[in-house]
Amino acid sequence: MTTIDKAGLLAALRARLEAQLAELIAAQKSVQAGAFHPENKQEHSKDTRAIESAYLARGLAERVESLQDGIAAVSLLKPRPFGAGDPVGVGAVVTIEDEDGAASQYLIAPAGAGEKLSAGGAAVLVVTPQSPLGSAMIGRRCGDGIEVELPGGRMIGEVVSVR
Repeated sequence: MTTIDKAGLLAALRARLEAQLAELIAAQKSVQAGAFHPENKQEHSKDTRAIESAYLARGLAERVESLQDGIAAVSLLKPRPFGAGDPVGVGAVVTIEDEDGAASQYLIAPAGAGEKLSAGGAAVLVVTPQSPLGSAMIGRRCGDGIEVELPGGRMIGEVVSVR
């Protein structure tokens, strides 16, 4: 079993989230500038370009706020070791072995769901406790079975390590 540098994983996750935030802020500013541009002035009663741009700008602003909250939560998460008898919790790296014997590693984090990180040559998928897979893992221990319905189908496996 490879050693996992959780501090490195969390730093990589934070860097990815910060890069996404920078892109999102740039997009939000661009849309916001367009929403209030003189050329977007309503030409007739059915012309909704300015309204649609304003709605889009507000939606992007909400996503910016959400991503900022996620970055703050990841920044506050301090890596701690989990023992073989410890239940899965936020900050754990969990290895699940499926029915075919294939092992997958997951980092339970407060934000960044779906991000794929690399640790010691192995891929680690970030899941949040709110996700179906994350909520199925929380509280489980080594040797516990896991069964969860995912968009791609049912996942059945066993927790083989909690670090």
